[in-house]
Formats: sequence, structure tokens, C-alpha cells
Amino acid sequence: MAEALVLCRFLHFTVVLTLFGAWLFRPLLLKGDAADADLRAGRWLAGLALVSGVVWALLVTASMAGSLAAAFDPQTLALVSGQTFFGQVWRWHLLLNAALLALLFTPWRTRRPLRLGLAVLLLATLAPVGHGAMFDGLHGQLLILNQIVHLTCVGAWLGGLLVLAVVLRRPETAIAPVLRRFSGIGYGLVAGLLVTGLINVRALTGQWWPTPLFTGFALILLIKALLVLGMLGLALFNRLRIKDCERRAGALRRSVTLEWLLGIGAVAAVSLLGTLPPMVAA
Repeated sequence: MAEALVLCRFLHFTVVLTLFGAWLFRPLLLKGDAADADLRAGRWLAGLALVSGVVWALLVTASMAGSLAAAFDPQTLALVSGQTFFGQVWRWHLLLNAALLALLFTPWRTRRPLRLGLAVLLLATLAPVGHGAMFDGLHGQLLILNQIVHLTCVGAWLGGLLVLAVVLRRPETAIAPVLRRFSGIGYGLVAGLLVTGLINVRALTGQWWPTPLFTGFALILLIKALLVLGMLGLALFNRLRIKDCERRAGALRRSVTLEWLLGIGAVAAVSLLGTLPPMVAA
């Protein structure tokens, strides 16, 4: 059951982050309104997010009740949904997900502010169901706010990389201006990601980095950090080589794709981290 929950978290995080980031960056990197193919892809992703979100709720219910059968018991589901912090947040999350999916089948689907607004709320309601729920009062609220900023930066970076990879495959694209626009915003995203990530670690463990380094929570966190450093290294290399990017378009496409894959690996690490107890310093 634990493995299924990690897989479900990974799938749901990936889809929600990608939806938000891709819709945010598309008008910055691609001219014109969203194409029909983009909207169809959005429907599939929103549908996948809804299914994985429902399965996540069922798995959490089964975990709390200690029985897989309890996940399909109406009374147990109602109890978890109405009496637990996770359930109360997750009801709104699934409602927002359903509203987003419904929007994509209406004439208003081309209205980017509506799509992006629902995607932002969907992303924000992921923050309270993590380790931030461990704390009460102002401390917990500030940690949830910090997590919202962290997820926003992650989603924008991952979704932006995906749109950038698509743009670079178009032969008529002038690569250098696109890279400059993306990297200019990317600096702020990276700074936000690193600062909020360190705040999360400090708040959860009482240290700037948990120890012992190669066990449990600290080990997975180290793997995540190495994956993010790999992304930063590729991004910096591409930025320094921006003057000859037109001549090395193929290598650039592969580099951006690899950077995105490293990001997906970091999301997988986060999905596992959320199921592990942080090691709080005494």
C-alpha cells in the first residue's frame, strides 16, 4: 500500500505541476492562443489528475483505517473526509480539479485566466497535505505558505522546461530570444526554489540539513538535492552557450529534455519524502 501511495503521489504531483507551469509559460514562449491540441492535452492531464487524486484519497483512507477494504466503505470515507485535516483539504482539491476538467469541455476553455486561476488553486491545495500539517497555529500557516511558493517555483520551472522542449523542436523558431526569455524568469524561480526548500528543511528537521546523511529522510533529500543541482548545472551551461545555440540546436534539445527528466526525478523523490517522517533535531 505504501508503494502505491508513493506512485500515486508522484503521478498527481507531476500532472498538477506540469499543467500549471505549461499554462503559465506557453504565452511567454509561444505566440498565439492555445491550440486545440494543447487543450486536448490539458483535458487528458486534468482527467489524470482527478483520477490519481481520488485514488490518493482512497489510499490514505485505507492507510488510516488499516484496511484496504475501508477505502470503499462510505462511513469510513465520510469520517476521513469530514473529520481529518487531509480530508477537509482534499475535498476542496478534488472539487477544484473537477471544476478545471469541466471548464476544458466548455466554450470558456480558451480563456487562459480561468484555466490558470484554477490551476493555481489546485497547486496551492497540494501544500497543506504535506509535512506542513505537522504544525499548528502561525508556524503551520507560514510553513504552508512557504510550501505554496516552493510548489509554484517547481511547477513553473518544470512546465516551462516542457514548453521550451516543444518550442525547440519547431524548425522555424529563433532559439536565442526564447532562451533569454526563459532563463530571465528562471533565475527568480531557482532562487525561490532554493530559499523555500531550505526553509522547509530547517522547519521540519531543526537543522539546515538533516543527519545522519545517508539514511531515511536525509538520504532521499540528498538525492533530490543532487537532481536539482544537475538541473542547475545544465541550465547554467546552456545559458553560457547561448551565443552559439543556433548551431547546436540538437544538443540543446537533448539538454533541455534531460533537465526536465531530472526534474521529474526530483518530484519522485519528493513523493517519497512526503511519506517519511522528518528527523527533527532534539
